[in-house]
Amino acid sequence: MKDDSTASLERGIGRLGFSAIALNGVIGAGIFALPAVAAARSGNFSPWLFLFCAVLIMTVVLCFSRASSFFEDTGGPIQYADKAFGSFAGFQAGWLTYVSRLASLAANTKLMIIYAGWFWAPLESGWVHQLAVVLMFSMLALTNIIGVRKSMLLVYVFTVLKLAPLILLVVLGLSHIEPELLLQSGLPAFDSFGETMLLLLYAFVGFESAVVTAGEARNPRRDIAYALPLTVLSITVLYFLIQWVSISTLPELASSKTPLADVAVVVMGPLGAVLLTFGAVFSIGGNCSVSMMTAPRMTYAMAKMGTLPA
Repeated sequence: MKDDSTASLERGIGRLGFSAIALNGVIGAGIFALPAVAAARSGNFSPWLFLFCAVLIMTVVLCFSRASSFFEDTGGPIQYADKAFGSFAGFQAGWLTYVSRLASLAANTKLMIIYAGWFWAPLESGWVHQLAVVLMFSMLALTNIIGVRKSMLLVYVFTVLKLAPLILLVVLGLSHIEPELLLQSGLPAFDSFGETMLLLLYAFVGFESAVVTAGEARNPRRDIAYALPLTVLSITVLYFLIQWVSISTLPELASSKTPLADVAVVVMGPLGAVLLTFGAVFSIGGNCSVSMMTAPRMTYAMAKMGTLPA
């Protein structure tokens, strides 16, 4: 479904771009803390839980993937709800998604600066912290104002800087893995299984960010439909390997407050903690850049639909 009013938008996002948006929407702060939560609740069985979560979330991903193949306009879930259930449902979907995106952007920007305080303590609080938050917001807003190509360039930079430490951790940690931990792990307690799955599903949400920017895609019906499932599958493999390496290298994983940093110290030495903290900063930064890109486009889409003032 195409709206000629989108002709003024610059269609500069390709399949790789949508993969980067979906990846940054999903991988934020969660994976840097959840390995300890998963280990505490399910022990050595925890890597399998990420696969179970992937099966569940993939049912939603495929629905978004299929829906995206029918639309070429900006809005994503706003457009889907509007066409399926009417303008009021579209307004509700758009407004709730916008508010949640705005809240997560605010929280994650502060969290990113707090993580950066590991390198320079004044960033953790006080006027230096507040100034850093303002500067971060300003940088994200400026790239968004300049245009989608500059916004995507920033997303690509964050993608590389967030993935590099995680992939390095997995590659170097493969020599430490113990296959028997996966093959001989017992099932977690049934009464807490659902609650644990709900917690871990948090690490998989955010892929829907990619569908919002369809109005700026070169071939939205094809590229988004392919990018979403492939990106989530790739993230699942990464999560599984990270958890496997973690339980193999850190026996006290369940009680760790900084699980991946502690694993990195075992695998890479003292430099490992620096690299993983560096990765956490840019991981959250990538999530913020995607939020800043998609949130304004939601209000733009609602204005076009007539549910907000033009």
